[in-house]
Amino acid sequence: MMYAMHDALRRELVRIARITARADDDPRAVLSTAAGWQMFKRYLHVHHTSEDDAIWPVMRLALADRPDDLALLRAMEEEHAAIDPLLSSIDAALADRSGGLEALGGLTDALATSLTGHLKHEEGETLALIEVTLSPEQWRQFTELHRARIGGDSTRYLPWLLDSATPQATAAVLGNFPEPLKRAYADEWVPAYTALNIWPLR
Repeated sequence: MMYAMHDALRRELVRIARITARADDDPRAVLSTAAGWQMFKRYLHVHHTSEDDAIWPVMRLALADRPDDLALLRAMEEEHAAIDPLLSSIDAALADRSGGLEALGGLTDALATSLTGHLKHEEGETLALIEVTLSPEQWRQFTELHRARIGGDSTRYLPWLLDSATPQATAAVLGNFPEPLKRAYADEWVPAYTALNIWPLR
């Protein structure tokens, strides 16, 4: 699920860049009204705050006598903290009818650089440390918190997560789902998500 989330975020960054690079339309109008922009921000926020609340504190206690690992956790938190101001700045540029267009490209580039760098850092160093530090129960607490924060939006979240995923990745994520939920995903959730057209003109 962690890798699936990271892949989904990278996918959406590509779509955001494609929209902001358009020369034949005002990308502010497209982004500000796109369901995809709102979903990207919401699901990124849920993912990062769930890590902040349910993973890093647990690991900090377990790794209290390992300064290098603690420095890595601080880096994760600092990288998270750098992203929300970029999202807010992009929203401000979308609302700015005078100078927002000039600022938008640089801001979305900065978001892509910051977030992709963080995802690479987390995958390269932190996920292996999470695997050997968190107990199955602690990992379950993280996933339950993440799921609770998604809440009733899960019927959109899961198709969003697996949008453009490989068949292997999709099968891995859905593997533990009961059959009725798998059928609902395929027969109801995916068609409803597709009909949203979350990135117009993409």
